[in-house]
Amino acid sequence: MKKNGKKEVENVFDPLFIYCFLGILIGARLGHCLFYQPDYFLSSGKHIVEMFLPIHFMADGGWKFTGYEGLASHGGTLGLIIALWLYVRYSKISIWTVLDNIAIATGTTACFIRLGNLMNSEIIGKVTDVPWAFIFERVDSFPRHPGQLYEAIAYAILFFIMWAIYKRSKKTDTPKVGTGWYFGFCLFYIFTFRFLIEYTKDVQEAWEADMLFNMGQLLSIPFIIIGVYCMLKATRKRQ
Repeated sequence: MKKNGKKEVENVFDPLFIYCFLGILIGARLGHCLFYQPDYFLSSGKHIVEMFLPIHFMADGGWKFTGYEGLASHGGTLGLIIALWLYVRYSKISIWTVLDNIAIATGTTACFIRLGNLMNSEIIGKVTDVPWAFIFERVDSFPRHPGQLYEAIAYAILFFIMWAIYKRSKKTDTPKVGTGWYFGFCLFYIFTFRFLIEYTKDVQEAWEADMLFNMGQLLSIPFIIIGVYCMLKATRKRQ
């Protein structure tokens, strides 16, 4: 019985990776295209195709493979949430159990994503004279804030915080998995830090230059609010 039960659980969780992978990729891609460059990607049928396929149509009628040039973390988060909702409908597992378990490990994923951005000289910071400034040679020769590294460190710390709380939850009256608290704290922590770190980043699109809050900050606010709501809801239920 135990073996059969274990096999049944594994079968239920087997598709979770595919759901998460597709949800993050599609959400991140559409998020970039629709939030940051809608004037380009919605201007013609060919550009709409470029939203979904990693190619670029040339002026001479040809095309070239480019990879997905532009992925937005806010869109990826939204895509992941939708994917997990679809997975829950398939697996019949509690949505809060799935979201909380994913949230505990999210810090490591977010950390490695930002380290990748750092290595690829993506999402560069503003010019600065701080002693730990980086020079992104692929971009220019000015010392800049390593905003990607700031985020990577913060997200690594998030993982250890979540893991410590999770380990204590088995012995003390701390939040339990399945209440939504871990999911809420994850959203609140990541997007609050993302909101603040945007002040060290260079603008991604020219039209953001004169905005009081840039697009990254505006898109962070709803996730912060959702995070606070989930934590309060879970806390009231526990009390």
